Amino acid sequence: MKIFLIAGARPNFMKIAPIVRALKSRSVHGLVWKIVHTGQHYDYEMSQTFFDELEIPEPDFFLEAGSGSHARQTAKIMVAFEKVCQDEKPDIVVVVGDVNSTLACSVVAKKLMIKVAHVEAGLRSFDLSMPEEINRMVTDTLSDYFFVTEKSGIDNLLKEGKPKKKIHFVGHVMIDNLFYQLDRLNNQDPSQLSTYDLKKNLEKYAFLTLHRPSNVDDRATLADIATALNEISAKVPLVFPIHPRTKKMLKSFDIKLSQNIHLLEPLGFRESLFLWKDAIMVMTDSGGLQEETTALGIPCFTIRENTERPITIEEGTNTLVGNSSKGILEAFKKLEQGLQKEGKIPELWDGKASVRIVDVLLNAKEIL
Repeated sequence: MKIFLIAGARPNFMKIAPIVRALKSRSVHGLVWKIVHTGQHYDYEMSQTFFDELEIPEPDFFLEAGSGSHARQTAKIMVAFEKVCQDEKPDIVVVVGDVNSTLACSVVAKKLMIKVAHVEAGLRSFDLSMPEEINRMVTDTLSDYFFVTEKSGIDNLLKEGKPKKKIHFVGHVMIDNLFYQLDRLNNQDPSQLSTYDLKKNLEKYAFLTLHRPSNVDDRATLADIATALNEISAKVPLVFPIHPRTKKMLKSFDIKLSQNIHLLEPLGFRESLFLWKDAIMVMTDSGGLQEETTALGIPCFTIRENTERPITIEEGTNTLVGNSSKGILEAFKKLEQGLQKEGKIPELWDGKASVRIVDVLLNAKEIL
């Protein structure tokens, strides 16, 4: 059996890393797995250190998709990936999450009669203005194996007519990676980390990420968010590894951030975890941090109007605050008053999702 693992951006590699470790631990005759990096995100250099940190080998194939419109980028990935599939003839293509690479490689594989397995299947924001929602929906239309992180994903897939026997509730590979990296971090000398001195000098702080086009590409929206951030930073410093897109738009719109907001270059996973795991709160518009903060019981304010990860709201420590200064400041005021949300770790978020995924793949009798 030959398995392709698809990654297009840094978070994708964090999702495939636990699957790689689970595959490495198996001794199955004829099992071959390869990593395909589509090159969708090019903002950050992926050095050997990055792959060493995740304990995965460098990709076997690099498609060099680069930037461009959604259509252009998706098309580049499809053309390049089709050639790789025709040459290599994989049995199963494993895609993760909801980026353009996920959609593109799913379409190519399906047209070549290759099985598609979607990790994080069934998640829905029900907001078609989000490109990721379209990617999720189309990928799930094409998939043969649905690996679900939370029970809302099962419900969504069944409502869309997917066969129950193809849906596998396995937990979350991002939580696998989180627990694995947390254990390694706890056994590491923190003074070796580049942000050690910053953290040591802050008695308490909040952690921020912000990058979604809906938040940073509109001047009025970004300015309103910045107003809230500047006000909060007067009471508690913010640590902000700034995304290149956000940095560019702040400069373009001439929006100033307070000196109490500590701007950092993009961080690797472990450096980022070192900071946010001890923050009094996390503010974000990403998907992964909503889940990771829930897993560690840290208050999270999601700067969006909706989320495709409802379990983080229903059971976890996540709160949707919208992208207006009013909503963000109201949530912060409640936190100041000690009214922070209590949460619990969702079912099967136990660090073993990748093992369950590999068990399903290796028992795919129609492939074997």
